[in-house]
Amino acid sequence: IHSFCKKEDHNKENLFNSLNYDVAAKKRKKDLLNNKAKIQYFHQEKWIYVHKGSTKERHGYCTLGEAFNRLDFSSAILDSRRFNYVVRLLELIAKSQLTSLSGIAQKNYMNILEKVVQKVLEDQQNIRLIRELLQTLYTSLCTLVQRVGKSVLVGNINMWVHRMETILHWQQQLNNIQITRPAFKGTTLTDLPLCLQLNIMQRLSDGRDLVSLGQVAPDLQVLSEDRLLWKKLCQYHFTDRQIRKRLILSDKGQLDWKKMYFKLIRCYPRKEQYGDTLQLCRHCHILSWKGTDHPCTANNPETCSTSLSPQDFINLFRF
Repeated sequence: IHSFCKKEDHNKENLFNSLNYDVAAKKRKKDLLNNKAKIQYFHQEKWIYVHKGSTKERHGYCTLGEAFNRLDFSSAILDSRRFNYVVRLLELIAKSQLTSLSGIAQKNYMNILEKVVQKVLEDQQNIRLIRELLQTLYTSLCTLVQRVGKSVLVGNINMWVHRMETILHWQQQLNNIQITRPAFKGTTLTDLPLCLQLNIMQRLSDGRDLVSLGQVAPDLQVLSEDRLLWKKLCQYHFTDRQIRKRLILSDKGQLDWKKMYFKLIRCYPRKEQYGDTLQLCRHCHILSWKGTDHPCTANNPETCSTSLSPQDFINLFRF
C-alpha cells in the first residue's frame, strides 16, 4: 500500500477498483454456487410421494398445491402429448379446487395458464380448448369472489380481482386471433380421394371439429354428414346403454346419429384419451410423468405404474 501511495492518483484508484473487484467477484461466485444448488435441488426431483390412506394429516404434507408445483407442468405444456392432459387438469382445478390452493400454488397455476395462453396465441392451435378453460375459470372466480368474507379463497380479494381482469384480457386476445392461411400450395385435404378424406375425419374425436371441417368446402360438408361417421363417434364416447336411452329417429325412420351425439354429450361425459399421462407407482406410491426416473425399489418398476386420468389425479388429494 505504501508503494502505491507514492504513485499517481490514478494508480490509487486502480488499487481500490481492484480491491472492490475482488470482493464483488467473490460475492458473485458465492451467489452462483448458491443458485446452482437451488436449481439442482428444484429440478432434481420431478416426482412426489403420495401417502397411503386418506387422512387430513397426509394432506398437511402432500397437498394438491405441492404436487402441482413439483411435477413440472411448465415443461409439460410444451409437449404435444401432454398438453391436453395439463389443460384438462387446469380445468378441473378451476371447477372445484381453487379454494384448496395455497398462495404459491395459485401463483404457479396462473403462471402456467399464462404460458398456455401465450403458446396458443403463437401457434394458433387449440383455441377453442383454451377459451373453454378461461371461461370455466372466470365463472368459478365470479362465484367465489361473491362469497368474500367466508374465507373461500386464499389471498387478498384485490389480487383475485386483478387475476379476473387478466383472464378477460386473455379472452379478448384469443377472440382477436386471425387465422393465417399457410403459404404452402401443395396437396390439400380436398385433393385426396374421398375414401382418404373420410378416413382422416374418422380420426377426429370431437363432433364440433367435424362440423367446422364440413364448413370448409361443399365436398367436405357432404362427408361430414356421413351417418357411419357419427355412429362410430357415438360408440367411441358412450356405452350401448347410454346410447339406447337417447335414441333419436330422423324423418326417414333411421337413427339420427349426429343429433344423438350432441344430445349424449349434454347428458354424459365424453371419453378422454391422452398421449401421455401422470403415473402412480403402486409399489412406492410415487407420482410422476411417464419416463421420469424415481427411486423405486421394485424389480420391474415399469410393471408397477398405473396411468392416472386428470380426475384420478385430483381424487388423490381429497379427504
